[in-house]
Amino acid sequence: MTVPAQRVRRRPSGRMLPLLLVVAMLAPVAFLFAQHHRLTGDDRDLAVRERLGVEYLRALGPVTEALVDAQSAAVAGRPAARDALDRAVQDAARVDVRIGDELRSHERWAGLRAKLEALPERPLTDPEATFVAYGEVTDLLLALHRKVRESSGLVRDPRQDSFFLQDSIGLDLPTAMVAAGQLADLSGLGAGRPAAERVRTQGELAELRVRALASATDLVADLREAVDSSESTDLGSNVLTPLDTYQRAVEALAAFSGPSAGSTTGLADPGQVAAARLNAQSAARQLQPVILDQLDTLLKERIDSYDRDRRLAAGAAATAVLLVLLLTGVLIAAYRRARRHAAEARRAGDGDTGTVPEPQRWAPAAERGIRPEDHRLLQPAASGRDGGSERWGPFDAAR
Repeated sequence: MTVPAQRVRRRPSGRMLPLLLVVAMLAPVAFLFAQHHRLTGDDRDLAVRERLGVEYLRALGPVTEALVDAQSAAVAGRPAARDALDRAVQDAARVDVRIGDELRSHERWAGLRAKLEALPERPLTDPEATFVAYGEVTDLLLALHRKVRESSGLVRDPRQDSFFLQDSIGLDLPTAMVAAGQLADLSGLGAGRPAAERVRTQGELAELRVRALASATDLVADLREAVDSSESTDLGSNVLTPLDTYQRAVEALAAFSGPSAGSTTGLADPGQVAAARLNAQSAARQLQPVILDQLDTLLKERIDSYDRDRRLAAGAAATAVLLVLLLTGVLIAAYRRARRHAAEARRAGDGDTGTVPEPQRWAPAAERGIRPEDHRLLQPAASGRDGGSERWGPFDAAR
């Protein structure tokens, strides 16, 4: 009779758990990469759109300068040279056609261009009406500056240096140029007004003077803040020299545009104010491209840094994926090798009978594992040493 041997039941291998954990590592890596890609993508899109705003503001600069010059000529009764204004309008129109959709500036530019083209080429008989007509157009031009800054995202720039630069070139400088031109023109108009309107004229001149000087002061303050907060070593050296020239020109304008104590009318000398305005505008013409170039350079460097960060993030994610794949391959190979060894061990065990023979009670001694020299141990106790047997005598029982 045979007794079947019990086989040991093998528990499921725990080698799949490390494999699952390794694969699970890909989830946070993918999440972090997607999050970083989205955030840097939004910041990069903003910087790209800001560069479009800088391009549009660059096109509006010549329009502002030419419009101020045309206004001064028309108010003074001189024929206005429209060539510079027409060229500036054509250049700005091409820029608006190319990027106006993204900046949503078509409507405002169309209204401004219609007003510009409607301005008379010859001076009107009423200088006051000419001053008012040009004032409406300059208001539309400043509104377009604000629209471009808002739609391009320049007003939401996250960096201090670029924020102060965009504020100076998109708000302070055009406002100061327009206000300085109007101040000089109104000074000439005020000299020809009757004495009964002198008080009104002084109030209007004071308002324009404060507006022009406040905008110029804000411009100087913004540029100095930009230089102080910037990490760029080129910003200060490029901006401070033309800024000092502009500041001196503005100080001269402030000195000549104030009320004159020696004048019979109490008004400033129109000729001195006009000359100071021309000097301030010339300094602004030199300062304007410098600010635009520096702002565009900062935005371009920021875009390049975003692209570099995205490439580094992509490389890190690819390296992590590659390492996970290699580790996964190692674990899979180890798992297959363990399964192969287990299968070989099972096949080796199946080759044995798997039963234990039960010893036979009545089998021969040889079969029961008893050696021949041990037969003597099985003889009766009275046996002799030589293996012979002695007979019992008649009186053996009495012994």
